[in-house]
Amino acid sequence: MCVAIPSKIISKEDLIATVEVYGARRQVNLMLLPEEAEVGDYVLVHAGFAIQKVDAEAGRESLKLFDEVIKKLGMNPDHA
Repeated sequence: MCVAIPSKIISKEDLIATVEVYGARRQVNLMLLPEEAEVGDYVLVHAGFAIQKVDAEAGRESLKLFDEVIKKLGMNPDHA
């Protein structure tokens, strides 16, 4: 089982995007997305590929839930 954390696209050039989650940035390939993704969109990433675009509100809500879990584990969500 995999857990995908919504990642926000902060820059994009052709089919390569830079995404950010919890301050960590990485490049991902957008070629598997069935629809166009733009800067500001949230995507789910698996193995270096964005596999699904998610609604911005749903992405933010999911991150809030992850924050709660991280806090319950005694970790700081800003440095997870």
